[in-house]
Amino acid sequence: MKLSEVLVRPVITEKVNLQMERSGRYTFVVGKQANKLEIKKAVEEFYGVKVADVNTVVVPAKSKTRFTKAGLLAGRKPSYKKAIVTLAAGETIDLFVG
Repeated sequence: MKLSEVLVRPVITEKVNLQMERSGRYTFVVGKQANKLEIKKAVEEFYGVKVADVNTVVVPAKSKTRFTKAGLLAGRKPSYKKAIVTLAAGETIDLFVG
C-alpha cells in the first residue's frame, strides 16, 4: 500500500483536541487495509516526527434515516478505520497550518 493511501485525513473534534494537548495523541482516518507499521511510517514521513505508539479501531457502519417531503429515505454510512497515534515526548504536529 502506498504511503499516500495510508493517511486519509486527520480527525478534528473536541475530544481529539484535548488528547492532543494533554498526551500528544493524534487521530487520523486511515485506509481499511493499512496496518500499524504502515501508519507509523506514513506519519513519520509526512509530518517529520517520531511515533511512539499506534492504536487502531474499525468504526462500524451505521444505518441512517431521514424524513423528507418525498417520504422516508433510508441508507447506510460506510465503516472506516481510524488510528490513534501517540508521539514521542516533546514532539508535536501542527494540523492547523496551511
